[in-house]
Amino acid sequence: MKIALIGYGKMGHMIEEIAKKRGHEIVLIIDINNKEEIGSEAFSMADVAIEFTVPGEAWENINKSWQAGVPVVSGTTGWKKSAEEINDAINRYDSALLWSSNFSLGVNIFFEINRQLAKIMSNYPYEVSITEIHHTQKKDAPSGTAITIAEDIISNNNKKEGWTLQGDAESNEISVTAIREGNVPGTHIVDYKSAQDKIEIKHEAYSREGFALGAVIAAEFLAGKKGLFTMRDILKF
Repeated sequence: MKIALIGYGKMGHMIEEIAKKRGHEIVLIIDINNKEEIGSEAFSMADVAIEFTVPGEAWENINKSWQAGVPVVSGTTGWKKSAEEINDAINRYDSALLWSSNFSLGVNIFFEINRQLAKIMSNYPYEVSITEIHHTQKKDAPSGTAITIAEDIISNNNKKEGWTLQGDAESNEISVTAIREGNVPGTHIVDYKSAQDKIEIKHEAYSREGFALGAVIAAEFLAGKKGLFTMRDILKF
């Protein structure tokens, strides 16, 4: 499979390494110095583009890729459009997008456990909170993964309607704490506490390799497909 990389930070470098190990070819790397090459002849040779950039650029990068006839796997958080707007663009360009706030297979299993636990805990007197811990270079807070966790709880727990960061949460809100320390790749914890006990689920990443591997697996899945997909489509939850 031929892959174009959009974004060449730490994740981009690791994705390149894993893609090559899995027998794929990197036909073009787009970084800050050659953004105009999205849509070039070399770019159009790709079977799929993998995009890890910044929120203000992601949607434009994705649309330019579709215009060039290249479907996109995107792990950029903070840019999300409505599902209707995304689907309209996908249909217009007859292309495909697989987006996830986190491509780690373990995290996506954690997402599913979190959804099921939220349904169960709707019926019991426990207070839920989220803690996420990342390296000091991470710019956004809370993480996109923590936001996904919160949104999934809200969708599956009739007691919660929103979330708040680093502050006193209202009774209908989830308290989210973001901690930045050292070189932590990513830790996410969901706590349910009562006066008597605590239930906790936790995912701890040891390195960024799991994120990069998941992104390459997503690209392998997306090649040749049309439509909007998530990691749930790959894992068949």
